[in-house]
Amino acid sequence: MLQLPNPPYYAVIFTSTRTETDEGYGDMAQQMVQLAQQQPGFLGVESARETIGITVSYWQTVEDIQNWKKNAAHLMAQRLGREKWYQSFTTRICRVERSYGFDAAE
Repeated sequence: MLQLPNPPYYAVIFTSTRTETDEGYGDMAQQMVQLAQQQPGFLGVESARETIGITVSYWQTVEDIQNWKKNAAHLMAQRLGREKWYQSFTTRICRVERSYGFDAAE
């Protein structure tokens, strides 16, 4: 389970529906996670894909999110996503006020 600091922090929720085309999508997704991990303020990422994909990245501040959105390599990935990988997507930015969970292993 992803370990995050105590709130508050921010979550970027990226929900997407893919096209049939792969053409490097998996490699690009992996590169974007690796690049995001190097950005100031990045806290972690969780992702799942079935009929729709949901990726949630966590950040310390809204400014950190804005800087990530403007990253040159990320801008290129966004362009390719619109051109060939996504039928649709929605991005939501939220402030996490509270967080709790359960882990049977603990």
